[in-house]
Amino acid sequence: MRILLIEDDSMIGAAVSVALKDAAYAVDWVQDGATANRVIEQGEHQAVLLDLGLPKRDGLEVLRRIRLSGNAIPVIIITARDSLEDRIAGLDFGADDYLVKPFDVQELLARLRAIVRRQGGTSGPILGNGKVSLNPATHEARCGDAVEILSAREFALLHALLLRPGTILARAELEERLYGWNEEVESNAIDFLIHGVRKKLGAGVIKNVRGAGWMVDRSE
Repeated sequence: MRILLIEDDSMIGAAVSVALKDAAYAVDWVQDGATANRVIEQGEHQAVLLDLGLPKRDGLEVLRRIRLSGNAIPVIIITARDSLEDRIAGLDFGADDYLVKPFDVQELLARLRAIVRRQGGTSGPILGNGKVSLNPATHEARCGDAVEILSAREFALLHALLLRPGTILARAELEERLYGWNEEVESNAIDFLIHGVRKKLGAGVIKNVRGAGWMVDRSE
């Protein structure tokens, strides 16, 4: 899953970026509101972490423009503004969640997982299709008798497929969800990750659709 982090504080931005990457998210980071809106229009991200006190364009204005455009991308506000009025304004402008600084990174990750579940149309903490299941909190995958902890990138790949069981994702779509702007992608990177997941969980976990991409079976 690819996250857009909108944060002008360099120390906070760097710390959050590292934490998200360690948790298997692809992260792109911008530091002003005007750039943020331009990037969001490109449609490359699946969720936004939004500071409010931004240069060039305030975070609430960034959020207002997102929602006026009809974009339903999940947005979590991360800010030092902790008054009741600010919280109400953020949620009324269309934020999905509101987290006050300083916050624990583990809480941020838990809130992200909750938003991803809602986005995928499920309320339970475990993703699955009846054959394979994945725990986003622990990166543990199960298929039949096999139980494995996946690497960060293996987890991200299987997670992307399990969010849309039965849907074919092309190589470019998977690369977009797994890698950020500044990350170099080897030509066989997706094949290597799929091989790793199949080796751990079985060859039938991820299916290849020749000339189109890869998928997991539709939920049973």
